[in-house]
Amino acid sequence: MNRKMIALIIGNSDYQNGTKLQNAVNDANDVATALENLGFTVIKHLDCEIQDLDRAVSSFQDGLNSNDVGLFYFAGHGIQIEGQNYITAIDSGFIDESAVKYTSYPLNRLIEAMDSCSNKTNLIILDACRDNPCERAWTRSTRANSLAPMFAPKGTLIAYSTSPGETASDGVGNNGAYTESLLKHINKPDIAIEDVFKKVRNSLSVVTKGKQTSWEHTSLTGDFYFNLSLGNKINKYSKLAISDSLFVIDNTNATHKVISGLKTHNWYAQNPAIDEITNSLLSTSDDDSLFVLGRNIYQSACGDSGSAISYINDFHSKHASLDISKKQAILEGMLFEIFFNSQAEFRETFKSTMFNKVFDLSVYSEYQSAFEFISEVLLPFSGNFYVIPGKTVDDVSIELVLENGTNDSRLIKEVHFDGENILEGEPGWEKYSFDGEVVYDPMRYESFIEKLSKDMMIPARFISVHANEDVNESTKLQFPYKHTLKRS
Repeated sequence: MNRKMIALIIGNSDYQNGTKLQNAVNDANDVATALENLGFTVIKHLDCEIQDLDRAVSSFQDGLNSNDVGLFYFAGHGIQIEGQNYITAIDSGFIDESAVKYTSYPLNRLIEAMDSCSNKTNLIILDACRDNPCERAWTRSTRANSLAPMFAPKGTLIAYSTSPGETASDGVGNNGAYTESLLKHINKPDIAIEDVFKKVRNSLSVVTKGKQTSWEHTSLTGDFYFNLSLGNKINKYSKLAISDSLFVIDNTNATHKVISGLKTHNWYAQNPAIDEITNSLLSTSDDDSLFVLGRNIYQSACGDSGSAISYINDFHSKHASLDISKKQAILEGMLFEIFFNSQAEFRETFKSTMFNKVFDLSVYSEYQSAFEFISEVLLPFSGNFYVIPGKTVDDVSIELVLENGTNDSRLIKEVHFDGENILEGEPGWEKYSFDGEVVYDPMRYESFIEKLSKDMMIPARFISVHANEDVNESTKLQFPYKHTLKRS
């Protein structure tokens, strides 16, 4: 389902022997951030010397074999000498052609390294001019020589920031003109990569008033999308199931009748509907219907349907004899409902009411693929989590800073995870302060653990709490009012 993607990002600005560039490092930083948000594992190196560049490519090559997609991005000085193309390091020599050739990195070597790996798709993006410093002063915005043609092996796309005879503008803002245009389009959903670069070319022409035209050479054998919308990314279920507001109810289908009852948001209809769920019914149901059923069981439980709550609590024992694929489809629907709304949009506020009960099912190895499913779906949203839900977690250590409160209570002043204080006020919390001081509410230890779990979206059983003094179930805690532990 989700692709494994790795990117090596190089940005060289601080050239020791050539013209320094204003924006190459900015370009590399911004492209790295964009690719991370798109699910790439990013390796970034800035202002590399030639040995650093060589080691970075070797390490990148090792990583390609365990990924589906490899991407190399370079911002800096590029050059063509005697029909060969090179990218330069900050310590490359520019005295003569020989110095440049033997202190720069040949692009053909990069292409061969990437092509030798087992991944199916390779993308190379070059935001570099190709001036020859042995003939004229070499900057990213002087007149360029024609590029030597480069062979793109099967499964490879090479994107250039300029056409032959043009130069790549270093730009006047935070980014070079090409990368500025690339960043406008790279994250647009459901656009094939070839069309992304067409849009980049059009934007670049506008930005440079027609002075710079990007181009690509491709030997890709299949479609590639930087950003697939959820409905296109998940090929296990139909778009109608993923966006279950579009799911069409067939009243002649027994499973659909149950779903219809659950969608009423009325306990008097939901509870009898849950009672109709049997192994016999589920064994004849298709995966889309089971996925939507799981979603609506979970939403019913969050709405306090007693039968739905009991169903989730007893899920494993209730369906012990049911085919595992049927159980996984229901469980994946429940997991999906926690994080996505009926339009398949990532929720601003997660449905966490039964979060721990559902995630407790991860102790059973037979459900492993369901939790792998949700962790892959959530990968593009990783910035919203401390740990991606569904990923294997051994122990989450929380460090509290406590101070004395009234009546033998302890005020929670700081909550640290991975060395960072994650306790912060919700928007507008100051309105509820008293003379500028934070107001505290009493909170039982068990309730604090539950808040930790639901705010951090980490199952409670993985959380261990430590503090600057002894703290246990009998400790009277006070938590700051209108404060949260959610990832901001």
